[in-house]
Amino acid sequence: MTRRLLIVEDDPGLQSQMRWCFSEDLEVSLASDRESALTCLRRDEPEVVTLDLGLPPDAGGATEGFRLLEDILQLAPMTKVIVVTGREDKENAVKAIGMGASDFYQKPLDADILTFVVNRAFRLAELERNNRELAREYNGTSIKGIVAASPQMLSVCRTLEKVAPTDVTTLIIGETGTGKELLARALHDRSHRADKPFAAINCAAIPENLLESELFGFEKGSFTGATQSKKGKIESANGGTLFLDEIGDMPMALQAKLLRFLQERVIDRVGSVKSISVDVRVVCATHRDVQELIKEGTFREDLYYRVSEITLDVPALRDREGDALVISQSLLQSLGKQMDRPNLAFTEDAIKAIKNYPWPGNVREMINKVKRATIMADGKRVTAADLQLSCDEGGHDSQLNLRQVRENAERAAILQALQSCGFNMAQASRLLGVTRPTLYNLTDKYRIRTSSESPSA
Repeated sequence: MTRRLLIVEDDPGLQSQMRWCFSEDLEVSLASDRESALTCLRRDEPEVVTLDLGLPPDAGGATEGFRLLEDILQLAPMTKVIVVTGREDKENAVKAIGMGASDFYQKPLDADILTFVVNRAFRLAELERNNRELAREYNGTSIKGIVAASPQMLSVCRTLEKVAPTDVTTLIIGETGTGKELLARALHDRSHRADKPFAAINCAAIPENLLESELFGFEKGSFTGATQSKKGKIESANGGTLFLDEIGDMPMALQAKLLRFLQERVIDRVGSVKSISVDVRVVCATHRDVQELIKEGTFREDLYYRVSEITLDVPALRDREGDALVISQSLLQSLGKQMDRPNLAFTEDAIKAIKNYPWPGNVREMINKVKRATIMADGKRVTAADLQLSCDEGGHDSQLNLRQVRENAERAAILQALQSCGFNMAQASRLLGVTRPTLYNLTDKYRIRTSSESPSA
């Protein structure tokens, strides 16, 4: 890979000296002010930038240099910026490092030291790039039971990994069958409470008149049939994690008592006058739109804010790019081993059907279909018919045309640049990091009007 360096220096003599410090295998760009530096940044995408803070119109100060540093870190946060300062200008060097610069170099120019500092920045950029590539190649997560390759689901998993070691109350929202309970168990397993109880209760599956006693417990004789005292789910989870599934279906009368428990961390068993202190982490889940429930008056707003200190929004399977095929292949492998049918594989029509099917039942529906296909398949190949899916020749495969995707992205970027610059072609070309002739060729190619008076073709 070609290594690219951008030198931002307003002194032509010093700029030339710095340029000749580096070997020919390094692609070097030069800029003398903030605007030209940003153009080079967009056009050449350098891995390393050396930045002199004293740029015009404030050549004697550092305000313009700091503005450019902020712009670079915003436009290309992975770029390594080496700030060049005067020997007596340590305060600005420290401030630049605090803003996000990776290193600093003090004048006067010493070719050996400058080369060493720049090569060190390139090495750091290479290590970070390799780390990102390894993460992409892994295309998954270490969370037990979760198979994911899509950016949407991996983002949820990364958030979970950060939240798990804390004790914050977490709300998991998502459609039925998306794996909310698996995520709740992962929060427990990755916390300091992992060796303590994990108690789960489905608020929608228990009749309203029994839910309170199931949650809070009851004393002997508190109602007919209470022949002995019993701990509730909250008390039995003491020291561990309490998972309240389908909290959106909890009765309003019980919501007030749950709110008191969340605020005070004490419970009152049914029929008891003595409060019991409990230490639990609470994780809730629901497939319903809680904001709509609040508007309808069936869910307390203060309870919502109490249970959603952190919210994990689990995307539906149809919204997880590429996950349907990854999950189905993982399921086929694991179910095949369980049923003594190893080495099963999907046919081309099955792969196309899996990609195009919307999966309204999410992963739960997929498990059922793959399990059936594992049983019904003849030989080692699983067809779309075995999955009870139809193979649609259209569907989403047309979206995989790389040329069309690239052209759509280019056209959208050009339109956005033109509109943000008031259809000034010179400004738009600098914003896009291309020359004006190139921009004119692209607007002709995509039939984009270059006047604000007329809409784009």
